[in-house]
Amino acid sequence: MPSQEANLNVEVEIHDPGTAIVAIGGELDIDTATFLHHHLANQFLHGRHHLVLDLSALQFVDSSGMNVLIKAAREAREGGGDLRLVAPAPAVRRLLELTGLSMMTPVHADIEEALGRTGGIPAQAPVTARDGSSR
Repeated sequence: MPSQEANLNVEVEIHDPGTAIVAIGGELDIDTATFLHHHLANQFLHGRHHLVLDLSALQFVDSSGMNVLIKAAREAREGGGDLRLVAPAPAVRRLLELTGLSMMTPVHADIEEALGRTGGIPAQAPVTARDGSSR
């Protein structure tokens, strides 16, 4: 279901009951960050805590947009899920690296890779603590 606000296009595809693929295109900045935040919060509200964000059409991100992505990654993990990023443009990838988001959130070449090539994200992937124990 496509939705557009100013310079940002968001399209959500429900992959399975716990997973949504969110395609984001245009500019993610102070004017559009709240729009994306509402879309992602809606997915969490409906129990989809595994989010795959297709960033291939995202041309620009500022600090407000990065904040939304960082917050979404944290909320997904707190809900027992995860956030996976797909095909960011070089400038966007550089910001992901500078902010450290790419260290805590996997970046994949394409959606199939992000979904694990098996058609879905495991519902209960084990979380390993720094001491090596599982949670």
